[in-house]
Amino acid sequence: MAMMAYDERRILEMLREDELSRRRAFESIVNNFSEQLYWQIRHMVLSHEDANDILQNTFIKAWTNIDSFMGYSRISTWLYRIAVNETLTFLNRQRTTVPLETDEEGELSIADRLESDPYFDGDLTERQLQEAIATLPDKQRLVFNMKYFNEMKYEEISEALGTSVGALKASFHIAVKKIEEYFNSID
Repeated sequence: MAMMAYDERRILEMLREDELSRRRAFESIVNNFSEQLYWQIRHMVLSHEDANDILQNTFIKAWTNIDSFMGYSRISTWLYRIAVNETLTFLNRQRTTVPLETDEEGELSIADRLESDPYFDGDLTERQLQEAIATLPDKQRLVFNMKYFNEMKYEEISEALGTSVGALKASFHIAVKKIEEYFNSID
């Protein structure tokens, strides 16, 4: 079976048809959005395995709640909301069980976790950028990643996060300043 081109209007129609059409529509959604959602999640959690798990959970939640999707926003916006919520839930759960910094017991630091990840192939600057981003609060890190890595417009981020454009601009600006300060502190 050939993969169908992504046409949001047609996908929405197919989601309201028979079971086979619904499955094909959802397959198209997964094929179209997997990579960008993966990278959005990955920039937040730093681990390939964790990002894959969260992505899978995102699509499971989307499939089980597809009937409640009313089409008031784009499918991508709806998926980003689910992915953001799944990612923040994971980070909150992880924060209570796994420390991020090196401690006396020898837990891995962010840098060590990046370097030990076989899927991370960045150079020193990329590693330092990821370390700087990891120091940001979750919501700020999320806004920075969506704007910087995904090149999303503030209006799109606003829809996905339910936050005003002005607040997002301020959050992004503060995140950039903190990252600059991080780089200045390691010189």
